Amino acid sequence: MINYKFILPVALLIFGCTTTDRLVNADVCVYGNSSASVIAAIQLKMEGKDVVIVSPDNRVGGMTIEGLGGSDINNHSDFVNDAVIGGLTLEFYKKVAHYYGVTNFDSARQFSRTWRFEPHVAEKIFNDWLEEYRIPVYRNCRLDQRYEAIKKDGNKIVSFRTENEMIFKARIFIDCSYEGDLLYYAGVSTIVGREGNSVYKEKKNGIREENNYRNFQVPVDPYVVPGVPGSGLIHTIQNDELGTPGEGDSRIQAYCFRACLTNDSLNRIPFSKPANYHREWYQIYLRYIEAGGKLYTPQSGIPNNKTDLGAWHDLSHNLYGMNHAYPSGTHRQRDSIYQYHLDFTKGLFYFLANDNAVPDSVRNNWSKWGTTKDEFNDNGGWPRMVYIRDGRRLVADYVISEHHTRRDTSIQITDPVGIAYWPPDVHHVRRIVRDGKAYNEGFVFGGDNWKPFQIPYRSLIPKKTECSNLMTPTCPSSSHIAFGAIRLEWTFMILGQSVGTAAGLCVDKNIAVQDLGYPELSNELKRGNQILQVP
Repeated sequence: MINYKFILPVALLIFGCTTTDRLVNADVCVYGNSSASVIAAIQLKMEGKDVVIVSPDNRVGGMTIEGLGGSDINNHSDFVNDAVIGGLTLEFYKKVAHYYGVTNFDSARQFSRTWRFEPHVAEKIFNDWLEEYRIPVYRNCRLDQRYEAIKKDGNKIVSFRTENEMIFKARIFIDCSYEGDLLYYAGVSTIVGREGNSVYKEKKNGIREENNYRNFQVPVDPYVVPGVPGSGLIHTIQNDELGTPGEGDSRIQAYCFRACLTNDSLNRIPFSKPANYHREWYQIYLRYIEAGGKLYTPQSGIPNNKTDLGAWHDLSHNLYGMNHAYPSGTHRQRDSIYQYHLDFTKGLFYFLANDNAVPDSVRNNWSKWGTTKDEFNDNGGWPRMVYIRDGRRLVADYVISEHHTRRDTSIQITDPVGIAYWPPDVHHVRRIVRDGKAYNEGFVFGGDNWKPFQIPYRSLIPKKTECSNLMTPTCPSSSHIAFGAIRLEWTFMILGQSVGTAAGLCVDKNIAVQDLGYPELSNELKRGNQILQVP
C-alpha cells in the first residue's frame, strides 16, 4: 500500500524554489510519476527555471522503471523507428547503452538490443539525472481528488493541494500523469474510453464488429458448467452483449504487469503461492489447454537474462475488462485494481509453474522462471505500478485522430513538437461470450495504412477558456485510436521535453500557454535537438 508521508528534499532552498512548511512555490510544477516528468523537469532546469516534481507515489520514472525495458524501438522487422528520437530522450538511451558497454552508439543504434535495459538501470539513470540537476521531488504526494483542491483565478491555476495537505503554487503546471488527474480536477475537458466512429469519421474506433487479431484460436467454453449458460461465467469473462459496432463506450484497453522475470538460478526467486490465491480464477487456462491452445511462456528479452514480459496474447496476464474503473477512480479504487492485478498475476504464474493440471511441458518451462532478487526488491520482486495503457485524454481545440495516422492522409501539421512512430495499437477492452464461446473484443494493431506522424503543440494544451497555464505530454488530445500510436514511453519523453521547453518560454514571457508563438518554440526545440520532421 502507498505510504502517505512526503519526503522533503534536503537543502531545498538552494534549489531555487521556496517552501514554508507545506507550501511550495516554483516557476513550474510537474505533477506525475512518469518518465515524461523527469524529462520535462530536466529541460526546465537546463533553462534555469525553478521546477519541482510532485509524484503521487514513492518513485518517478513510470513504466520505464516498472518493467517496460523492451522500449519498442527497432523491434519490428517491417519498420525502424529510432530516427525520430532526439534531444534528452536520446540522451537517456545513450546513457543506457553506455551502462551496458556500448562504446559507439551510432553504429549500434540500428539494433533493438541497444535500446533495451533492466528496470533498476533506468531508475538509477533517472535518479542520478535528477540529483545532477538538483531537482526537488516531492514523493507520496497524491493529488487531492476534489475540484476545490485546485485553486484557480479565472482560467488560471494558482495552486493545487495533495492528500497530505501539501500546497504547490506555480506559474505553469504540467500534468505528466498517466491518469490525467490534474487536467480533470482543474476543470479541463477530458475523455475516457472509445469514441464512436462518427465523432471523428474514423473506421477503427468504437465497438469492433469482428476481430481475429489476438483472439482465441481455439473454442473455449465460457460457462461454469460447460455448455450450460445458466450456470454462470468462469473468471475473466464479462456478462456483456457485443453492442452496436462502431458505437463509442467508456471501456479502455487492458492493463497488465510488465513482469521482469529470470531463469538465472543465482538471481531467481521461485514463484510461490500467494496469500490471496484462487485456483478457480484460472479455469479458463485449463479450458484453453483442453481445447488445444498453446499457452505463452517467458523468454529473455532484456539484458542479464531477464524478461520484459508484456501481455498481448489471446490468453495471458492481460486482464481484459478488469480495469474500466481505474482512470476515473479514487486513489483507493485504483489501489484495489492494482492489488487485484497483482494477486491475479502472482497466482497465475504460480499456477502455471506448479499445478499438476498444467501440461508437463508448460509447467516445466514456467517452473524454471521466477522474479528477480535485484528488481523491485521493495515490493517482493513485482512492479510497483500496473501498466496504465489508457487513462484520461485531453479534449482540446485540436484533436489527433485516426486520420493523422493514415498513409492516405492530407493533413498538414503547422506546429509539430515531436513524432509518433508506431502503428495504432490498442489492446482488447473486454472478454465476453459470442456464439457460445469466449471472445476478446477491441484489439486494433497496425495494418497497411499507417505512417509516422507529427504531434502538434495544440494537442498538448487545453482550450484557453478552460485553463491558460496547464499542459500535458502524457494525456494528449487524441482519439482512442490515435492515442494507441502515441502511448509509448519514449514518445511521452519526447513530448515531456517539448512541453518543458514551452513552459519555460511561457514563464519568460509571462503569457498563456495558448499564446506562445510556434516559430520561437520551434527554434528552441531544434536547439534542444528535438526531431520535428518525419525522416
